[in-house]
Amino acid sequence: MTKTRRGPIRAAVPLIPAAALAALAVLVTGCGADASRDGDGRPESAGRAALAADAGTGATPDKARIAENVKSALEVRISTGEGRFGSGTHSPCASSSPKVFTEECGEAADYTREAARFALDEIDGRSGFATLGTTARKLDKAAATYRDLGCAKNPAAADARKACLDPAAVVAQGFSDLRDGANLGLAGK
Repeated sequence: MTKTRRGPIRAAVPLIPAAALAALAVLVTGCGADASRDGDGRPESAGRAALAADAGTGATPDKARIAENVKSALEVRISTGEGRFGSGTHSPCASSSPKVFTEECGEAADYTREAARFALDEIDGRSGFATLGTTARKLDKAAATYRDLGCAKNPAAADARKACLDPAAVVAQGFSDLRDGANLGLAGK
């Protein structure tokens, strides 16, 4: 009996459906496309666009759809911010980061604050977003405090540096907390 050797083409055949599925996922999610950005480079309000589309049809969107639209729109901003600045211990605003007293953390604070304000605008007047609202207000306040204290200008005084650490830590965790709040919004919390 002779043994046959499986050729490279035959071995790759099972991989073709997986590659096709991956390509389809990229097309569906729009990865790499700039279509989800406004002219100034910031992510557009996908949630607002979807809600406007619902309003244009005269249909009243249910709470689940609204929550999903808000989450989707916010996720674009969160993912963009995480890609640019990092999150948690990888953020320039993490207490252990050597960049916590630099303009890089200041820029992260500004962007995180924009994301928080965006979330507040999206959920304004809507029920079922208590956690997201609380989180976004806390994050907005922390980012403003970081800027007001001059933390990005490398303060020399020990008490000033210490005062910067709490708001910086809130900013560092901000993207994750906003995501958690949006996820809880799906459950009406």
